[in-house]
Amino acid sequence: MKVKEQITIKKIILEIVGTIFGSFVIAVSVSLFLLPNKLSSGGVAGIATITYYLLNIPMGVSILLINVPLFLMSILKIGKVFFLKSIVGTVSLSIFIDILDKMQPLTNDKFLACIYGGIIMGVGTAIILKANSSTGGTDLISYIAKTYRPTIKVGEIIFMLDIVIVVLNMFFLEEIEIGLYSAIAIYLMGKIIDILFEGIYFTKLIYIVSEKAEEIAINIGEEIGRGTTGIYGKGMYTNEDKLILMCAVTRKDVARTIQIITKIDKNSFVIVTNSREVLGLGFKDNVPSKC
Repeated sequence: MKVKEQITIKKIILEIVGTIFGSFVIAVSVSLFLLPNKLSSGGVAGIATITYYLLNIPMGVSILLINVPLFLMSILKIGKVFFLKSIVGTVSLSIFIDILDKMQPLTNDKFLACIYGGIIMGVGTAIILKANSSTGGTDLISYIAKTYRPTIKVGEIIFMLDIVIVVLNMFFLEEIEIGLYSAIAIYLMGKIIDILFEGIYFTKLIYIVSEKAEEIAINIGEEIGRGTTGIYGKGMYTNEDKLILMCAVTRKDVARTIQIITKIDKNSFVIVTNSREVLGLGFKDNVPSKC
């Protein structure tokens, strides 16, 4: 067996292990926090919550039954490896949920349940995403929709489906609070996914328009240790050429940088924006790690 093939097989095995572990974490969120309090995380789990309370069908069984037609529809639309990992994720999630459902919930307080349930759900989902896998449900629906209409925005599909499912939970279980608390859980889940999947190393990007741009650039370099880039622009109102400084800094350096700017030029025009990720000298290494 070639080295490349060995690496690929090892990678797939690790991703399957990650999928199973992520499914377990999600099951903890559902069975010990959300489900006992009738809260929904949207997606197939939200539909399964309705069948759990109205028809007394185990949630894991419902998740499997709902996903079967989705898998049949997507079998020719997604890769074999992704398809295999998705089946592993869906089956393991269903099993873990029904096992943990027999345990006592960790809280009967809906507020605590939506907070901790949403956070733990986000952690589990991020692990699944890191493994390039899924647990079926709305993920598969979005993939299927994407194959028919490539320009469609997957995030919007999932968001709209979650809204519809949460509203259905409120309607069938006849509690408005369910929707309100579920919205908090879904929001927290999304935030945790952003943090764990995309990283917490957020930076700030500062744009500076000043007549003393060169002096500001020198002082930022000397006092903050950050380089600046000059971008030539034009003020459309004054019709004058402008030198715009662009500087990437960490969050803790923002206040000091602004102090330097305003000390040199009180009339400077400064814009501070969020930057998702900065690669290169002084920030994250932009060279991929070896396998």
